[in-house]
Order: sequence, then C-alpha cells, then structure tokens
Amino acid sequence: MKKTFLLIVMMATAMGGWSQSILSEVFGLQEEAKWIGGDASMLPSYEEKGTVYRDGQGNAVNALDFFKQNGWNCIRVRLFVDPSKAPGENKGEGVCQDIDYVVKFGKQIKEKGLKLMLDFHYSDTWADPGKQFIPHSWADHSPEALCDSVYAHTKASLLRMKAAGAEPELIQVGNEITNGMLWPVGKINHNDADDWDVLCRMIESGTKACREICPKSRIIIHTEKAGDWGITKKFYEELRRHRTDYDIIGLSYYPMWHRNMGVLSATLDSLEREHPFKEVMIVETAAYYSHENDRWSKPDTYSEFYPISVDGQTMFTKELVAELKRHHNVTGLFWWFPEENASGQEVTRGSLNRGLFDNKTGRALPAFYEFSKYR
Repeated sequence: MKKTFLLIVMMATAMGGWSQSILSEVFGLQEEAKWIGGDASMLPSYEEKGTVYRDGQGNAVNALDFFKQNGWNCIRVRLFVDPSKAPGENKGEGVCQDIDYVVKFGKQIKEKGLKLMLDFHYSDTWADPGKQFIPHSWADHSPEALCDSVYAHTKASLLRMKAAGAEPELIQVGNEITNGMLWPVGKINHNDADDWDVLCRMIESGTKACREICPKSRIIIHTEKAGDWGITKKFYEELRRHRTDYDIIGLSYYPMWHRNMGVLSATLDSLEREHPFKEVMIVETAAYYSHENDRWSKPDTYSEFYPISVDGQTMFTKELVAELKRHHNVTGLFWWFPEENASGQEVTRGSLNRGLFDNKTGRALPAFYEFSKYR
C-alpha cells in the first residue's frame, strides 16, 4: 500500500499535477528525494593548512565545489559544547568544532548551495557508544539541570546559526546515543533496569529547542548498532513508547564493526516493518583503503569482509550503494571523514585511511565516484 501511494505521488509530480512544494506542505515530503554527503567537519582545518584536494585525474579542485559537482547535496558538521576542554589527544584527532568554527563553516556550505546537517555532540569531546562525557561546565548537574542545559545549548547554538544564515536542514540531537548520553546520568545498558525516562527527557529537551528555532528542520536520532537488530529495535521502541519527537532514524554502518551487508539489509527491512512512517539515513559509513601510518590498526585488522586496499574500499562502497537503493525507507547516505588528506601539512596525528582522498597524493579515490552514484 505504502509503495503504491509513493508511486502515485511520484507519477503525479512527474506529470505536473502536484508541485514538489505542495507535496512537501501536504504530505511532509522533502524536496531532496535523496540526501548524499559526508561529515567533512575537518575541511576548514585542512584548507587552513593549505592542503590541496585533487580529482581522480590529479587536477586541483575546491573540495565543496567538487562534492557538489559530483551530486552531493549536504554536508554534516559536528558541534561540541566546549572543545577547548577536550583532552589533548582528542584535539589531535580533530576535536575543535566550537560554535564559532561551525557558524563560519556552515555559512561556507550554504554559500556553495549545499544543505547542512548539524550534529550535536553533547560533550566537550567525542560522543560515541564508548563515551558520552558530561561537558565540563555541566558537571554535577542534576538530571533536570542537564535537560535544561541541553535545551539552552541547543537553542543558543541554533539561534547563532540562523542569525548567520546557516540554518541546518537536518539536525542530529546527540551522536551515536545507542547507550544513552551525558553519562552516567543518561546512560542505558539495554537491560530491564534501565531508566529510559531520563534519556528520553534529555532528547526531548534538544528536540524542543529544534522545533522552536528551526521548525522546518528535520530531526535525526542517531544510533550505531545497525548490525544488532535486537538493540536497534529496543532503542526505537522505547522512543515510540515515550512518544519522543523526531523525524528520522539515523544509523552508523561500518563493515569492520557492524557485520556484513546482509545483516544491515535485514535491519533496514525490519525498521521499515516496525516504523513504516520513519525515514532511515546512514549518517555515518566508511571503509579502510590502507593501514599505512595508522596508529590504531595492524596490517590485517578489519579485513574479514573487504580487503584493506583501494579495491577493497571500492568494492564495499559499490555494494553499499546498490544495497541501499533497494530500500525505499532509506533516504540518505553520509561518509564519515571523507576529507582526510595527509598529502600536505599535518592536521591530525596519524592517519585513519578511511577517507575518500588518497593520503599520499590528495587524489579522489575510486570509492568517491562509486559513493557519489547513490543519488
């Protein structure tokens, strides 16, 4: 029934019966049928160091222009509460995005005609499944005070963005919050003793500010267990049970951590069945093409599904794009840290080798072009 309805809508639009803007108003549909882009939060830091980006043939390019020319329509940018308080090691990994940084970069993104996804890390440093540290200035807050701080920080940040002409079209309230956020107060262990009320109140505090300041923006709730349907199911069931306000289910999917493509496919099918009116986006993905100068991985680490090589990364990307096109509920795909480019001066300590540009030459890798076929 749902697919038939969507087909009718698409046919009517194609024949000029309904304009896309009318569809957006009446049915809540987006002008962007598919969202494609990447979390390029470090791009200003690379450009400040004079890093040169090149296309696959070796020609120097402006990165944002190059992304747009190849069909990308959105850039994701993370925002920390106070990254000056982050540990030195994390700063060396790219933790530097305060509100001034993000406002400036957001304006550049908008001036290029691209959309913006704003990713709130409610922490001074990385917020992910293994750590969700309470910001230094929120230390010793009660649950109620933490909710108030989430609301105030989200509202103030969005007011700054909006005043600068950098209002985000997509907003993540929290980053990879599968295990909760603002630990230990909002931590979830996925057992019967969990207090989901606290976490859902924290999320609602963020979404409330989003609705007030950016009512046209779409809100994403982001988890990272695409390879574990049981946990994914439980998380979004609890949000539904608590009537938590959001629009889009956001997932991370990395083949080295979240199992093979068939498992992802089953998760996406299950989400469409359990949450038929929620869009799904892969808001983070990446795969290795090398482990050279990699401080974290040994030569054969994570090679179970795809070889650690340019060809292996390309194979993964091609298969992922083909798989996501099969799922009608999936409306977005974003690469994490596509802008990594160690061909110039040092910007981060060590290499991840999961970007879409070669760290030796600065050239776009074959995976970049395969990834860009999603839209």
